[in-house]
Amino acid sequence: MNYVRQTPTSQRMAWPLQMGGLLMLLLPSLFPSLFSPLSRSYPSVFSEWNAPRPMHSHLLNRALQQQTSKPQEAELWSPLTDQGWEACADKQETQSLGRKSQGYIQVFLDGGLNQQRMGICDAVAVAKILNATLVIPYLEVNPVWQDSSSFADIFDVDHFISVLSGDISIVKELPSDYSWSTREYYATGIRPTRIKTAPVHASASWYQENVLPVMQSYGIVAIAPFSHRLAFDNQPSDIQHLRCKVNFHALVFVPHVRRLGDALVSRLRSPPGLNNASSATHFHNLENDRAGAGKYVVLHLRFDKDMAAHSACDFGGGKAEKLALAKYRQVLWQGRVLNSQFTDEELRGQGRCPLTPEEIGLLLSALGFNNSTRLYLASHKVYGGEARISALRQLFPFMEDKKSLASSHELSEVEGKASLLAAVDYYVSMQSDIFISASPGNMHNALLGHRAYKNLKTVRPNMTLLGKLFLNKTIEWSEFQQAVQQGHKNRQGQMRIRKEKQSIYTYPAPDCMCKA
Repeated sequence: MNYVRQTPTSQRMAWPLQMGGLLMLLLPSLFPSLFSPLSRSYPSVFSEWNAPRPMHSHLLNRALQQQTSKPQEAELWSPLTDQGWEACADKQETQSLGRKSQGYIQVFLDGGLNQQRMGICDAVAVAKILNATLVIPYLEVNPVWQDSSSFADIFDVDHFISVLSGDISIVKELPSDYSWSTREYYATGIRPTRIKTAPVHASASWYQENVLPVMQSYGIVAIAPFSHRLAFDNQPSDIQHLRCKVNFHALVFVPHVRRLGDALVSRLRSPPGLNNASSATHFHNLENDRAGAGKYVVLHLRFDKDMAAHSACDFGGGKAEKLALAKYRQVLWQGRVLNSQFTDEELRGQGRCPLTPEEIGLLLSALGFNNSTRLYLASHKVYGGEARISALRQLFPFMEDKKSLASSHELSEVEGKASLLAAVDYYVSMQSDIFISASPGNMHNALLGHRAYKNLKTVRPNMTLLGKLFLNKTIEWSEFQQAVQQGHKNRQGQMRIRKEKQSIYTYPAPDCMCKA
């Protein structure tokens, strides 16, 4: 056998190679994000680690210098005037539960908090249509946020049952005779008591013809999936009123979510960063001259990685970001994204690009909000991290979120639970003087409807207008500001009557509101 004798020189050369090989083996476990740029759990090395440059620096520089006049600020913060509608979903006469229940109905709800919220409202309506006893809805584990929170973890069950006691029968759990009817039972095979074929936006008659016979035969029926499974149109008026009664009155968050929300609201309405009485007095004297004193805006910054990738727009991160998002898009949707067929200019011109934190900051500045505005950020993880938010923070230094306002102890009951964190944001949003969302979505739609029901100011960004304005790289600040203010004059909470096929939860008038 022949041996090759290693010289000191070859030994010195081999050692780095061996160590390099060992390092390559260890890197994936030590730094998974480097090897998982497409993972939902880790930031992408191609995008979030490279600070994006401002896309509209000429507008940003002017916005940082702008001053808001007192009349403009007063108009901006003034509440909505009476629009001739009043909330009345809880004042409708309820029918007696004299008829015997036809059986039990179970629903299994997927999606995030706001999608589940709509499903709960529809489940109550279907139970009413079928004269069934509703079992407290089962919330599926969300595959994105991995949150296993139950209905009782999020909503006050006793309040829910009490408010609806005159409308339908509700039980917290099935009697022992039906204890076999579980999610696990339906996941292991085809079951005659499970309805899988409920069409999207089904009519009331569909449930009476297809679901009621099953319930009458077995005493129980389970519907899964159950998202968007009841039509918004051609429903009896009492069913429409009931859906809104559930959404706006029966669904109340659990006490510890409300307590945390109240604490955040109190801190947002207090002067920021004051440690002694003399400075507090001085600040209050200054604040008395401001129309926005003691008030705050909630911004739902819907700019996560899925949103950025699915939009197929350019967000200023350069070639590396484009490649990373294209790869992410391919893995998640196999390239089946309609927007990817268009150029960035075409998408922006059509208003199909979500607003970046920088762009939503410029919109707020153009509307008249200044650097003394208290801004609460309601958002999950922002794509691009803190670097992406830096321009927004420059414009609004008094920007807060849950972690900046509350202690780790206060957050302990909701930390790591996406649905409860979203519930806190929803609660704080409902107490705010003004709400604005960077892009349409389930939370935007839910709050748009809930705030319309209570006649609260809500700014709806004009995406098409803004897309065209941001494409103009030579536009002056005065022209941009004038166009923004003109284009949003009637988009600040003015009542919009629901049209055919539109959601009753986004547009509650006229189905669930009464003429004052």
